[in-house]
Amino acid sequence: MSITAPIRRMTVPQIRARKGGDPIVSLTSYHAHTAAIVDKYADFILVGDSLGMVMHGMDSTIGVPLDLMIMHGRAVVRGTKRALVVVDMPFGTYEESPNVAFRNAAKIMKETGCGAVKLEGGARMAETIHFLTERGIPVMAHIGLTPQSSHVMGGFKTQGRNEDTWAAHINDAVAVAEAGAFAMVVEGVVEPLADKITAAVDIPTIGIGASAQCDGQILVLEDMLGLNPWVPKFVKKYGDLGPAIEQAVSDYADEVKSRSFPGEDNIYR
Repeated sequence: MSITAPIRRMTVPQIRARKGGDPIVSLTSYHAHTAAIVDKYADFILVGDSLGMVMHGMDSTIGVPLDLMIMHGRAVVRGTKRALVVVDMPFGTYEESPNVAFRNAAKIMKETGCGAVKLEGGARMAETIHFLTERGIPVMAHIGLTPQSSHVMGGFKTQGRNEDTWAAHINDAVAVAEAGAFAMVVEGVVEPLADKITAAVDIPTIGIGASAQCDGQILVLEDMLGLNPWVPKFVKKYGDLGPAIEQAVSDYADEVKSRSFPGEDNIYR
């Protein structure tokens, strides 16, 4: 009689140990059904605050409330068995003080069952990252282009085009690594800078619009599936589901209008 080994979730130490090893696979997910599919292939799944734009039609991530992140986080945890689930801390829930950040991070972890939280910011957030990790909250950092700061940055602009700014970005990376982050997302920076950041820290770098030499990569699921009308230039579409969905809806509408839609005798048999 064979015994099937139980499926175990990827852990924070396992992700941390992948520095310089096998590339880390990651995607976003916001609900249980897509999470169950992604779970088969991803090392970690990010419940990103990008859900405000992707799922709820917001213009930016700024307006995403904590309770919305928790609701979607619960759904993703329910739909998964093996991937580490990381939930974004939304704007305004961690910047005020380490104490406020801990209160909100603990709420996210307790109410979703996720394995870690992610917050944006480099050296300025090092104290908060240290405070959280010392109290049992695993933190993934996020540097480079930080969407929650897009108003200050003047929009979603590639970082590091001016080499004079590289030292500041590298300093951000080193600061969050030394503060205790177990990994960091490096978003929207020029490739040579991303390479230098990856070499400068002893934790995995997860690139998005950065460099293939990062320790892992992440994309927004709906972007790579072709479900968003606009996607960043760096995103490769691995599917084109938007037109397929539109065609299916069109076919359905035609059947309803022509009264050729199957009745219950054909459906429940």
